[in-house]
Amino acid sequence: MGKNLYITTAIPYVNANPHIGNALDYLIADIWARYQKQNGHAVRFQVGTDEHGNKIAAKAAEAGLEPKAYTDQMYVNFQNLMKKVGAEYTDFVRTTDAHHVAAVQWIWQQLQPYIYKGTYMGWYCTGHEAFFTDKEVQANNGVCPDHQKPFEQLSEENYYLKASAFTDKIREAIEKNRMRIVPEFRKNEFLELMKDGLKDVSISRPRKNLSWGIPVPGDPDQVIYVWVDALPNYLTVLGYPDHTEWQEYWPADVQVIGKDILRFHAGIWPAMLLGLGVSLPKTLLVHGHVNVGGAKMSKSVGNVVDPNEVIDMYGVDAFRYFFARHIPTLDDGDFSWEKFETAYNNELGNDLGNLVQRVAAMITHYQAGVIGEAPQTEHDMQPYRQAMDSLNFNEALDKVWLTVRSLNQYLESVKPWEVAKQREADKEAEAHLSEILATAVGTLMQIADLLVPFMPHTADMIHKTFETGVVVPQEGVLFPKIYKHTPDPHAPKSAPQSQVSTPAPAPVQAQDTTTPQPPAAV
Repeated sequence: MGKNLYITTAIPYVNANPHIGNALDYLIADIWARYQKQNGHAVRFQVGTDEHGNKIAAKAAEAGLEPKAYTDQMYVNFQNLMKKVGAEYTDFVRTTDAHHVAAVQWIWQQLQPYIYKGTYMGWYCTGHEAFFTDKEVQANNGVCPDHQKPFEQLSEENYYLKASAFTDKIREAIEKNRMRIVPEFRKNEFLELMKDGLKDVSISRPRKNLSWGIPVPGDPDQVIYVWVDALPNYLTVLGYPDHTEWQEYWPADVQVIGKDILRFHAGIWPAMLLGLGVSLPKTLLVHGHVNVGGAKMSKSVGNVVDPNEVIDMYGVDAFRYFFARHIPTLDDGDFSWEKFETAYNNELGNDLGNLVQRVAAMITHYQAGVIGEAPQTEHDMQPYRQAMDSLNFNEALDKVWLTVRSLNQYLESVKPWEVAKQREADKEAEAHLSEILATAVGTLMQIADLLVPFMPHTADMIHKTFETGVVVPQEGVLFPKIYKHTPDPHAPKSAPQSQVSTPAPAPVQAQDTTTPQPPAAV
């Protein structure tokens, strides 16, 4: 077994239903985890829920429940989505867990040399549960761009974490990539944000202003503020500080976060870790936001996409494929139902589903299902591996699709169905046909291997179809055509549209090919 690896995801508030951004966290982390496991590593994969704070208390009151009873009802929505996306997580943490609560209070006590009491006056956003600088408030004309609500001026007595004491160490760790921020432009954004030094950060609220949270040890009038409560989950879920096995997996290899919480993960979190004498995470993977039809997703506009709906309609592997390939791993992306369905029908249905079906059908028809011996060919895996290792999962999937398309092209150019007709007149045609189809199977098996991190069910179905050396028919077809959001191009103009059609095993349209070459895999 290879070395121990650890990947984390941001823990969302449970005051609303999960959204596409949460699903993206789980998907990105799961792709990385499956890839590392495929390469022989032991992986721990953390997920969880953030369950303290005023937003939770307010929602609980609306529902006529105590906050803990409310969070007990709500956290399962996130757990269900993780499972639905296919995330094979190993560790689930709730910030209301007894071990987490005790660990946070212990962490507070260890950070005492860097904690002081002071009066804070600043611009506060309830949506973020965070204070913002005058500069940021002015840049947004006094309104939070993420929540479309005015910032409030607050003054209160709080405890502070002396984050400023760690400015130089954190800057150096980021600049020298000891704590790598990916992509590079996000790293530069954060370095620009901290160019005048990190500001000391408020880490408690008076109990009268924040009732639902972890009490500050030794000061019952103050409650630990959300970031100091939430961020340590990445450590506490491993058993920190009292179960020594946390040291076998920390520092985290990758922490997956959205761009809107980079400032907390690159500033406050490293300051806490340095204050505790704990290593910084190796990499912060910062993904963008998913827009819908070019517009920001918003409840008021009514364009919020529920990941559950996409999975229910098209299946989990189609969801994973689109959001892994058509949404850049490290930048903003765009979703529309039409785009999704076009990718589903053309790329998954035609390029891949039809290909698997055709190869299986030809071997069954021409060779009684028996797969011949394929010549061993060396394929260049480097571009795929480079994309995976640099966390550009969309690029890795592009490389796989080059192989899928080149195999379709290869079959079009060598025309095994024509070779099959020549078998009675030409004795060599039998061996030639067997070699063509065995080559196709060899390439499909490699495609399946490369798809394991992205589309595990599809990869498994391809393996099961061909791995025994005899074609094993599978129930159903991969990606039957669905036309719910785009017109069926094959439907007669006057006839009503059919909801579902099955891809025919007919040859796909020939692409521009000259010499028949076996496909080069990535």
